[in-house]
Amino acid sequence: MSSRIDKVIARQREKIADGAYYEAHQQLRVIAARYIKQSNYDAAAEILAGGAKELLKAGSQQGASASGGDLAIMLVMEVYNKAEWEISGGDDAEGRARKKRLIELLREFPSDEPTRKRYIQEIIGWSAKFGPLERGDAELHHAVGSVYAEDNEPYEAEKHLILGTSESAETLAKLEYEWYTSDEPHTAAIYASRAVFPYLLTGNLRSANKALLIFTSRLSAANPQLGVQDISSASADARVFPALPLLNFISLLLLTIQRGSADLFRQLTAHYAAQIKEVGIWDDALAQIGEQYFAIKIPRQGNPLMDMMSGMLFGGQNKAQKPAKKVEAPPSSMELD
Repeated sequence: MSSRIDKVIARQREKIADGAYYEAHQQLRVIAARYIKQSNYDAAAEILAGGAKELLKAGSQQGASASGGDLAIMLVMEVYNKAEWEISGGDDAEGRARKKRLIELLREFPSDEPTRKRYIQEIIGWSAKFGPLERGDAELHHAVGSVYAEDNEPYEAEKHLILGTSESAETLAKLEYEWYTSDEPHTAAIYASRAVFPYLLTGNLRSANKALLIFTSRLSAANPQLGVQDISSASADARVFPALPLLNFISLLLLTIQRGSADLFRQLTAHYAAQIKEVGIWDDALAQIGEQYFAIKIPRQGNPLMDMMSGMLFGGQNKAQKPAKKVEAPPSSMELD
């Protein structure tokens, strides 16, 4: 950071310390806009990030955190997007620093600050536009999901942890287990499935296995009365819960996917059909898993005329566009860690 920019931030920090939040906010916007107009994006980024951090730390009094959120959003929209800074490989020190800056700012937001949601949308949108993955950068998703998990917002956390890094499976499994502990004991499989099924549907068998292992390890450690049985064979290991048949179903489902046998999948779902029906919310997910991993086509029920018209009107709309961004495919190897 240049001494000039350092002095700008120091002056505004003094204003913020004195409670002049609005004045500091407006001056930071004006100064940053001047640098943006000159295409000096690095300077603008330092000023906006530094100012946003100080205002967010000041809390919600007199709208300080809202002003900080506004500067953070301006940082992404007016600097990261206009500069067309890209999400690049791990050997790019500048790229890593830019992403780290966004994550550090995210963690400064008070959990009840309304602008945080918009900031999250902007950083994920930027990473999707200027990164290799259409769904956004995995490290940013992990950071967002972890923040939501810490704030005990499981629905929001799930959306991002499913698209996160290899570390996200542990965070998600622990979140689901903690959520489960406030429900009835027999609902364990429902909470475990909230981690396992989405990972399977995004082609991430490794994380699905990891999430189930962590969830069941916590469950068995906290409930020795369940009488858990560990069964080993030459090809696989399994943990059996005699009192929780649907948890056994999930474990066997993962083993069946590794085998790649459609017949085994049909037998498994038929064997547990009554319990699955009782849950009432797994049918669509299991149908998609059957199609994705075992080539069992999902019966399509719809209006044939509307399907035909949809194909005529929209079927070829992407042919002239540039190549689609990479979307991670299911791993070719279905081995466990």
